[in-house]
Amino acid sequence: MVLIDVDEVLGLFMQGFGDFLTTHGLEMRIDRFALFQNIYRPGATEHLEIAQGKALFDSFFAGHCDQIEPAPGAIEALNRLGRHAGILILSNAPADAERLRTAWLKRHGMDHPLILNSGPKGPIAAGLIAQTLQPTAFVDDLLSNLDSVADHCPATTTFQHVADLRLRPFAPRSDRHPRIDDWPQLGEAIEAAIRR
Repeated sequence: MVLIDVDEVLGLFMQGFGDFLTTHGLEMRIDRFALFQNIYRPGATEHLEIAQGKALFDSFFAGHCDQIEPAPGAIEALNRLGRHAGILILSNAPADAERLRTAWLKRHGMDHPLILNSGPKGPIAAGLIAQTLQPTAFVDDLLSNLDSVADHCPATTTFQHVADLRLRPFAPRSDRHPRIDDWPQLGEAIEAAIRR
């Protein structure tokens, strides 16, 4: 079984959210591995107030989170993995994003069960993984989620993937989780891990 995140793993969230921000007269400047601290008014030197960024984030997920592009190579890799493993999409997103996110996955040929979560992913991953005796893997962009799953499910192989080219230089790494930003290579590594 493979548990896979959506934003910055299967989909180019920062690009899609950035496009949404432009419709509100704002811009995304990626100069750190962060979300709300990268939102600016044009010409401003200080980022938008966090509360305003969060409101825009909620608005994006409520009505526009189906308007992101798939990460390069993700669809093909998932199709290959799906021949040998059950795939669950584990996304930290607001509950009102479920309909749009499910439709987005289906539209792009990634019609796998979607589970929405909030907070660390280790506890929910542990509950899901406990239902299988087969080898398992987990993919996310955030070290906090990877660490959480590794702590709760030590037998699960964890992988870090950062889809957005602009984010990659700023994304922290950890020796606990192999970082593979190329989906064809990542797909092969996941397959090797779950077939051990």
